[in-house]
Amino acid sequence: MTRRTVRIAMNGVTGRMGHRQHLVRSILALREQGGLDLGNGETLWPEPVLVGRREHALRALAERHGLTEWSTDLDAVLADETIDVYFDAQVTSARVDALTKAIAAGKHVYAEKPTAADLAGALELARLATEKGVKHGVVQDKLFLPGLLKLKRLVDGGFFGEILSVRGEFGYWVFEGDWQDAQRPSWNYRAEDGGGIVVDMFPHWEYVLHELFGRVTSVTAQVATHVPRRWDEHGKPYEATADDAAYGIFQLEGGAIAQINSSWTVRVNRDELVEFQVDGTHGSAVAGLRNCRVQHRSTTPKPVWNPDIPATYSFRDQWQEVPDNAEFDNGFKAQWELFLRHVVLDEPYHWDLLAGARGVQLAELGLRSAAEGRRLEVPEVTL
Repeated sequence: MTRRTVRIAMNGVTGRMGHRQHLVRSILALREQGGLDLGNGETLWPEPVLVGRREHALRALAERHGLTEWSTDLDAVLADETIDVYFDAQVTSARVDALTKAIAAGKHVYAEKPTAADLAGALELARLATEKGVKHGVVQDKLFLPGLLKLKRLVDGGFFGEILSVRGEFGYWVFEGDWQDAQRPSWNYRAEDGGGIVVDMFPHWEYVLHELFGRVTSVTAQVATHVPRRWDEHGKPYEATADDAAYGIFQLEGGAIAQINSSWTVRVNRDELVEFQVDGTHGSAVAGLRNCRVQHRSTTPKPVWNPDIPATYSFRDQWQEVPDNAEFDNGFKAQWELFLRHVVLDEPYHWDLLAGARGVQLAELGLRSAAEGRRLEVPEVTL
């Protein structure tokens, strides 16, 4: 077996998502399994080089995982000709500058979303990468969740007939930080630092809707800052200037309508932290992170509205669980594998910076819709 090494500069992996999902559960997991099998007796071996601003955090992270290469000098890392790929999981406000430098240095780039603070910046990144001829990708991890893979299987198999509507519920209660520590960084709640649930979640909803049901053609949104005062990582109070809840209606190409609520100020009364209900003429499904349940038209019960008597049956028990029928790997790792194969084997890959720009566009238009109180068309994004 021949080993082929790919060196990856990983910026922002001292943060929660970058560390857990991208470093530990993706790149290090690939190393633990012996590398990525490319076929024909060849294995791809990922070699991470940790990059960040905090020297002590990088050193501690490297020591914890037995890694030897780390740096606080991004420019020096990008000047290293042995670096093949640059990955960015920093705060959004720092992403454009770093990705621009990486593209100019001729590195293939892979980035968390949103790729930029606005559509103009996101499109410029896509244009620069295309002109430079480097491979580029954007994390769209929810497409690889077991629940949504099962939902995609149902869509591709024609289970729904004509799809009429999609209803999504996402979120949980993020503690304010005074009497219990918050589960999310404080910058998420400051608009000046690139925070806000629309900026965070609308890019996700764009690619989920686009890939499974059709392109979003219009958006109507209402946003709120339900909790205006929070406490940061040092116990210091601050004013929350970013939206912590968003209520969106999306018209889809083909006629279906999607409604998705996103909130960090909701207490969970559902089976999973995110759920999508899809209703069609021939059947319906409810999909979460891992599970998916269906109800075909042939087994749909016939409820009758009568508020004067208690229900004698459970509506949830009238649905059937969709079997796994496959082994599901970590979604971040699965997409990393596809991107690395794209880099070294030139295999097809369409979750690129232009796809990332569509997510930025939807967030931008969602915020504008809320500010102006009207429905906005979503034009197709092109370079």
